[in-house]
Amino acid sequence: MNQELMTEDLQQKLDKLKDYIKNLGSLAVGFSAGVDSTFLLTVAHEVLGDRALAVTTVDAALPGRELKEAKEFCEQRGIRHVVCVVDPLKIEEYRKNSPDRCYFCKRSFFTEIQKVAKENGIEYVAEGSNMDDLGDYRPGLKAVSELKVQSPLREAGLYKADIRTISKAMGLPTWSKPAYACLASRFVYGEEITEEKLHMIDKAEQFLIENGFYEERVRMHGNLARIEVPAKDIPRLAENGMREAVYEKFKEIGFLYVTLDIGGYRMGSMNATLKDKA
Repeated sequence: MNQELMTEDLQQKLDKLKDYIKNLGSLAVGFSAGVDSTFLLTVAHEVLGDRALAVTTVDAALPGRELKEAKEFCEQRGIRHVVCVVDPLKIEEYRKNSPDRCYFCKRSFFTEIQKVAKENGIEYVAEGSNMDDLGDYRPGLKAVSELKVQSPLREAGLYKADIRTISKAMGLPTWSKPAYACLASRFVYGEEITEEKLHMIDKAEQFLIENGFYEERVRMHGNLARIEVPAKDIPRLAENGMREAVYEKFKEIGFLYVTLDIGGYRMGSMNATLKDKA
């Protein structure tokens, strides 16, 4: 632990998190290999040892790179890890991409994780939302509440910036990893989600990542792809050579139109349509 990065406030929050997890006794963490769940799992394993279990749910909305990172992280640290396959596309409200899609998805995921936990003698299940997640439209948190899933990071009062700083102090590789949301969040509300469309978005985003755009989103509006990257990356994406390469690749993937959003990357941009209606 790099104590130089740890302020008194951060240390108090970390201690509070450890005490909360210790009192649970055993914990299965919904593990996506993102910033929050990696930090939570690491602390849980430090506190509980083999009484901490990582559970990764796999569906068409999870890119292969994320599953690979999840497996490698647990293998390297000797953390018990279970991978289970789920299919939220069987749920009509999810498939039709209603505004509360995330509720049905999270409910199916954590119902499965609870089964895995029970099979492995684990009493509690936890997810990795933090204090910042309370400020946006998050229907998935309703499912978390209904299923009595634990939210240790929020219980400890941790914000995303806190988690990144403590993760850096702990030497976790995810401390600077860009925020990630499942591929289902790339669709305009009301557009049907299919496995084929999810694969299209996955391929398109993977292409951008391979070309150095690590913080990106490809939003799908019918046959149109709307690319979001941070404002500083817009000139590089729009320059000759790169622009043509992206356009040709996206056309090859199956998009008819390819656009660059000059507003830049912003988390949860699809929720703007809900706010407009409200």
